Amino acid sequence: MRNILIIGAGRSASSLIKYLLDKSTDENLHIIVADVNLDSAKSKINQHKNATAIALDIFKEGERKSAIEKADIVVSMLPAHMHLEVAKDCLFFGKNMVTASYVSKEMQELDVAVKDKGLTFLNEIGVDPGVDHMSAMQIIDRIRDNGAKMLLFESFTGGLVAPECDDNLWNYKFTWNPRNVVVSGQGGAAKFIQENKYKYIPYQKLFRRTEFLNIDGYGKFEAYANRDSLKYRSVYGLDEIPTLYRGTIRRVGFSRAWNIFVQLGMTDDSYIMEDSENMNYREFINSFLAYHPTDSVELKLRHYLKIDQDDNVWAKLLELNLFDKNKIVGIKDATPAQILQKILMDSWTLKEDDKDMIVMQHKFGYECKGEKKQIESQLVVIGDDQTYTAMAKTVGLPVAIATLKILNNEIKTTGVIIPINKDVYQPILKELENYGVIFTEKEVPFLGYNQENIS
Repeated sequence: MRNILIIGAGRSASSLIKYLLDKSTDENLHIIVADVNLDSAKSKINQHKNATAIALDIFKEGERKSAIEKADIVVSMLPAHMHLEVAKDCLFFGKNMVTASYVSKEMQELDVAVKDKGLTFLNEIGVDPGVDHMSAMQIIDRIRDNGAKMLLFESFTGGLVAPECDDNLWNYKFTWNPRNVVVSGQGGAAKFIQENKYKYIPYQKLFRRTEFLNIDGYGKFEAYANRDSLKYRSVYGLDEIPTLYRGTIRRVGFSRAWNIFVQLGMTDDSYIMEDSENMNYREFINSFLAYHPTDSVELKLRHYLKIDQDDNVWAKLLELNLFDKNKIVGIKDATPAQILQKILMDSWTLKEDDKDMIVMQHKFGYECKGEKKQIESQLVVIGDDQTYTAMAKTVGLPVAIATLKILNNEIKTTGVIIPINKDVYQPILKELENYGVIFTEKEVPFLGYNQENIS
C-alpha cells in the first residue's frame, strides 16, 4: 500500500479525502488523515477500510516527523503559516508535498534543495490560487501558441452563497474563513496596471472602485481589486502586458455597504477595545461615533456617513442587528475586526440546508494579425451540501488529483512549483471536468479595460 498523509481535516478537506478514498482500492492507497482533533479526522474517513485517522499536533516535532517519515507523499491542508515545518521534514525524509496555499518567501527558499533531491513541492493548487492559475494559463498559452500578443488579462473569483439560498439583503454568507473576509484588502494599496499605467487603490477607497461583471445564467456581479495584481506578471509570462487586474467577486451593492465598516474603522485588527467582553452591539457602533447629548446612535451614523433613511445600505445595516443593545460581544480583549466578525457570523453563517457557489471569470484581450480580440471564460460551481461544498470541491479536488499524479510520476517537474506549466495543468483541468469543474468560453468584442468607479 502507498501511504498518503493528509495533515488537516477541516472543511476544505472533505472532497480531497473522498476522491482519494474512492481511488484507494484501484490505486493501492492507504489514506492517513491527521488532525489535532481526532474526531474531525475520524468523521472525514467514515470508517473506510483503506484509511486511518490519527491525532497529530504539528508543533510536537516527534509526532510530526514520525507521521511524515511513514508517508509516500504529504498533503498539508494546514493554515499557510504552518506549512514550513512540514516542508522541512518532507525535504529531510525525501517526500513530495502538496499544498493549496500561496508560496511564501520561506517556502520558495527551499526550491534549490527540493530540486537537488528530485522532489516536487506543488503549491497554489486550490481554487484561488490554483484553478485560476491553470484555467488562465491554458488560454494564455493557446493565444501565444497562435502567435498572438496579449493586451489584457483580468481574473476574478468569489465564494458566494448559491442563488437558491440567497436570503439576505447583502446577497452574501460566509463560505470560507470569516476572518479573511473581514480583513480583506488590508496591508497596503491594491496594485494593478491599466493601459501601461500603474494604478494604486488605498484600502480606504478599495470598496468604492469596482468593476461590473456579467456571468451567463447568473446575472450581474461586481469585483474589487486584489491587493497585488502585479505579482503574477512574470509568473504568467506577461511582463509586457498593458493591462492586468485581479479581483474578488461579490453581488452588486455589497462593496458600497461594506465600505461603511471600513470608513468607521470596524475592520481594524491592530488594537484591542477595552471591556469588549461586556460591550453590546450598540455600544460597539457608538464607540466609533462622536459624542452627542441627544442624538441616537442611528442618527449619528447616518449623518456622519451621509446615509439616507430610505437607502438600501441602511436597510442592510439594520438587518445585521448592529444597534441591538441586548446582544453582547462576549469576547475578551477583542479587536474591532474580531467584534465585527462575531456580529456578521450571527447573520451570515450558512444554514444547514444552504449551498455555496464559486464564481470565476477571466478576460483575455489579444492582438492577432492586426485584429484585436477578446475571450471571456467563466466557471460556476454549486455545492452539494454542507460537507461537499463548492469551496471544498474546487479546493480539494485539484489538490487530490495533483497528489495522485505526483505519486504516479505523471507530474515530474521538481522544485517548489505552482501549476502554470502544461504538463501540470492540462491533465488536472481535464480530470476536473468529470466533477463539474468546467469552464465555458466565448469570444466578445474587444472592450479594453472597463473599470468603473461607482462612488
